[in-house]
Amino acid sequence: MLLSATAFGQVHPLYEGADLAVGAKLIAESKCDACHQRNVGSDGSAIYRPKGRINTPGALRGMVEYCSTQLNLGFFPEEVNSIAAVLNRDHYRFK
Repeated sequence: MLLSATAFGQVHPLYEGADLAVGAKLIAESKCDACHQRNVGSDGSAIYRPKGRINTPGALRGMVEYCSTQLNLGFFPEEVNSIAAVLNRDHYRFK
């Protein structure tokens, strides 16, 4: 079953049509949580919502792209969008 961001109600238009299942899978496979834990300590959740840093849906998408580039993950644009949509759903909640 394909789970898109729009299936879960109101979503920011930037993430419309994003594949949440793919985004969640890529987050797990890329071990994003482990990297965040190394960078900010504890469970890594402090990386979400650094004061004033990620304050728009575009900035969130840009940060995912930045991580992909810096870590040479090679995500395609639609994969970046899917990851950002999952992060938005779980942490940021931009509408």
